[in-house]
Amino acid sequence: MPDMHRRRNTRRGIALAAGLALGLAACAGQGSGGNDTGAAGDDGPTTLTLWHGMTGPDGPAVQQIIDDFNASQDQIVVEPNVMPWDVLYQKVLTSLSSNSGPQVVAMSASNVPQYASKGALAPVDDFYADDAFMDTSVLPDAAKNAAVFDGTNYGVPLNIAPMMLYWNKDLFSAAGLDPEQPPTTWDEFASMAEKLTIDDNGDGKPEQYALALADHTTVPIWQMLLWGTGGGVVSDDATTAIVDSPETLEALEFWVEQVRDKQVSPIGLSGADADKLFQTGKAAMEIVGPWMTTGFDDAGLNYGLAAPPAGPEAQVTLGDVVTFTVNAKATDAEQEAAKTFFAYWNSVESQTTWADGSGFPPTRTDIPASDLSNPYSAVFGDPELLGSAQVYLAGVPNSGTITDSIFYPALQRVLNGDGDLTEVFTQANTDIQAQIDQG
Repeated sequence: MPDMHRRRNTRRGIALAAGLALGLAACAGQGSGGNDTGAAGDDGPTTLTLWHGMTGPDGPAVQQIIDDFNASQDQIVVEPNVMPWDVLYQKVLTSLSSNSGPQVVAMSASNVPQYASKGALAPVDDFYADDAFMDTSVLPDAAKNAAVFDGTNYGVPLNIAPMMLYWNKDLFSAAGLDPEQPPTTWDEFASMAEKLTIDDNGDGKPEQYALALADHTTVPIWQMLLWGTGGGVVSDDATTAIVDSPETLEALEFWVEQVRDKQVSPIGLSGADADKLFQTGKAAMEIVGPWMTTGFDDAGLNYGLAAPPAGPEAQVTLGDVVTFTVNAKATDAEQEAAKTFFAYWNSVESQTTWADGSGFPPTRTDIPASDLSNPYSAVFGDPELLGSAQVYLAGVPNSGTITDSIFYPALQRVLNGDGDLTEVFTQANTDIQAQIDQG
């Protein structure tokens, strides 16, 4: 089991680990929201179509819990429709707006506001208020609140996934570095990256990169790095764009220099590209979540896990929360059935299955590490790590537009040398503020 390198918490961290002193906090659509096809009647059970994007090594654990749920009773049938996350997000709004869309959609909590603001999602506040479903006090507050928009809760947690630094110990050794000592600060990263970025033939295209850092179609790792200087994309109260603040620009200048000028990572990587680069031994480090442990193990990588390097102002990691949401067009019977499934998903039995099969920490705070067989669940569920985690754009409307249509294009312009960093992000700040004001 890789060692977990611990460091201090940060004042900016959202305490995903509240109450974890003794336990862990854990990471084809024929449904019919709004019509009678999925509703239970005299002839059969209520059928729920569930869209999700767990296409990686974590997928079998999702399917196992669904199968277990379907076998446990005869009133509700969950039928999953699995697709890549980018495909799901392209299709979901149109599908939710139709009368033939899925009843349940899993999505990143940061995407909830853009759908909730359009009336596409049903509130689930009664799930938390009614103990008839489950005792929700065992779910971490940050996970429960991640899908709150305008005072209403629209989601029930599917998983909690703090990001960690994966490093290839063999590549560290080959570079003359201690394979048991990953970088703990940005300065240490920069020093080690010089030795881990290798361009043998001098053609300007390294054969080995220090880092696989995606800049689009990925979990928001670049945005996470901004927190290390006290910067970010929006203010903590979600009212003000801050990508042109001195703190944010300081972080951008550091990491743009590392990637563009020192070539520590290729430019133009998607999340899947970054995973492949690390998995094939062409990058020495990657910051990613627990869903990649199985794939990296299957590839035979000799790697360690640590908290991401601390910035000059804060030690912060990204706490990614995927949440179950309910189609606003779902019937009352379908909405009740969905909440019954959500309670089953977050049961002790299911969360043990999930943690053991995926390497994610459980969503519950009352499952001790000793009850889990997968060592990664304990590593990613470390209370100190979770205590330094922050949720990206929680409760911010138009978060998808802010991320995909403003932030990433601005970043890619700068990485490709198309414009001055300060000027590009000053304009991006204006555009992001317009999205916030638009709501």
